[in-house]
Amino acid sequence: MPDSREFYIDGKWVKPRKAHDLPVLNPATEEPIATISLGAKSDVDDAVAAARRAFPSFSTTTREERLALLAAIMGAYQQHYEEMAETISREMGAPMGLSKSAQAAAPIGHLATTMEVLKDYQFEHERGSTLMRREAIGVCGLITPWNWPVNQIACKVLPALAAGCTMVLKPSEIAPLSGLLWAQILDEAGVPAGVFNLVNGDGPTVGEAIASHPGIDMVSFTGSTRAGVAVAIAAAPTVKRVTQELGGKSANIILDDADLEGVVSNGVRTCFINSGQSCNSPTRMLVSRKQHDAAVEIAKATAESMRVGDPFGDSTMLGPVVSQAQFDKIQRLIQAGIDEGAQLAVGGTGRPEGLGRGYFVKPTVFGKVRNDMSIAREEIFGPVLSILPYDGDDDAVRIANDTPYGLSGYVSSGDLKRAREVATKIRSGNVHVNGAQIDFNSCFGGYKQSGNGREWGEPGFEEFMELKAVLGWSPS
Repeated sequence: MPDSREFYIDGKWVKPRKAHDLPVLNPATEEPIATISLGAKSDVDDAVAAARRAFPSFSTTTREERLALLAAIMGAYQQHYEEMAETISREMGAPMGLSKSAQAAAPIGHLATTMEVLKDYQFEHERGSTLMRREAIGVCGLITPWNWPVNQIACKVLPALAAGCTMVLKPSEIAPLSGLLWAQILDEAGVPAGVFNLVNGDGPTVGEAIASHPGIDMVSFTGSTRAGVAVAIAAAPTVKRVTQELGGKSANIILDDADLEGVVSNGVRTCFINSGQSCNSPTRMLVSRKQHDAAVEIAKATAESMRVGDPFGDSTMLGPVVSQAQFDKIQRLIQAGIDEGAQLAVGGTGRPEGLGRGYFVKPTVFGKVRNDMSIAREEIFGPVLSILPYDGDDDAVRIANDTPYGLSGYVSSGDLKRAREVATKIRSGNVHVNGAQIDFNSCFGGYKQSGNGREWGEPGFEEFMELKAVLGWSPS
C-alpha cells in the first residue's frame, strides 16, 4: 500500500499541500496502526481540477471501453482480496469471517451488477420526434462512511465510472486504509488519470469543500442524518444534485404465526452483525404482546451465545465498535434504556468480561420497550436490540412507521400473503420478507430522514446521469 499520508490525484500519489497528521487506531487494541494526513480545501481544488480535465474525454468513452475498465478493476481487486479483508478488520474491527464473507465481498457483487447493467442499458430512445438521452452528470463528490467502508466506496465509484463520470472520493478518516487500497487497485487497473481522485480529510473541512465546490456537479453522501443535513446545506448554493443514504431505525415485525424461535434468533443475529454498526440493522423487534416474554427469552439466549473478542480470533462473532466516541454513545443510550424503565434482559453498560481494552460492547437486549423511549427513537449503532410488544397487525405497522427514519424493514410470517400485505404498508426504502437477503440487483436507499436517491443496480446507476431531451431529432 502507498504512503498513507498521501492522496491520489490525477493518476499520481501526491503529498498534501500542508501536512496535518491523524493516527488511525485499531479499535480492538486502541493502538495506532497508521497515520494519514487530513486534507484542506486546496487539496480538494487540485482533485476537482483533475476530475474536470478528465471528464470531456472519459464521458465520451464507449460502453465497451468502460466494460473493459470494470473488468480490469475486478481482476485487480481479486488480487488484493485478502489484503482488503485484513485491512478492514484492522481499521474498523469487523471479525475476519465477516470481512471475508461480506465486507470485502460486497464490491465483487457491485462490480458484477454494474457490468450487467451497463452491458444492456439503453442510453437513448426516441419518443415521437424527440430523442431521450441519458448522459454522465459530470464530476461527482463521493463521501463515504467507516462502517462498511469499501462496500460504500464501491457502490458509488463503480456506477459513476460506468456512467462516464469523473470523481473525488473522501473516505471516512476513521477507517481510511481500505480507501487507499481501493485507490491502488484502480491505479493498477488502469483507470485514466483524473477520473478517480482521493483526498482524505474530515467532514467539516474536506467534506464541506466537496459539497460546496462549484466544480462538482453531484454529491453522493452516506453517513449520519446530522452530517447529511450539513452536506445538503453546503451544496444548496450551487444547486447540485445531492443523494443521501443516512440513518435508520428499522422495525422487524414478527407476526404471530411465524416460527418464533427461528425468527427471533435470526433477528438478533442480523441486528448484531458488524457489532450493530449497519444503518439497515433491525434494531426494533416487534412481537405480539402474548409472545413478548417468550421472544425476550429467545433473544437473551441468542445474545449470550454470541462471542465478542479479537477480530482475528477464530471463534469471534462480534468485534469492537469503531471508536471511543461510538463506544461512549452506545453506553449512554444503554443507560438511558435502563433509566427509562425498559427491561434489561442481557448485557448492559461496560465492556464484556475479560476484555479490559478495546471498544467492546456487551450484546444487549431490552424487553418491554415503548416506542417513545430513547432506545427506540435514536440510532444506537451498536449491538443493542429493543423488543416492543404490539396488539394486532395494524398496530405493528403503526409502531414500525412511527419513526423519523425509513431505510429498511423486516416482516416474518407463516403466511406469505399476510407478510406481503404488511410489507407494502411499511414506509421504508427496503423491506425484507421472511428473512430475504440483500439483492445487489435491486436498490438501496430510504424514505424520510433516511435520505433520498437510490444506490445499487440500475436505479443507482441512473443517479449518476442527467436526462436530456433533444427535440426535433426525427422528422415529425
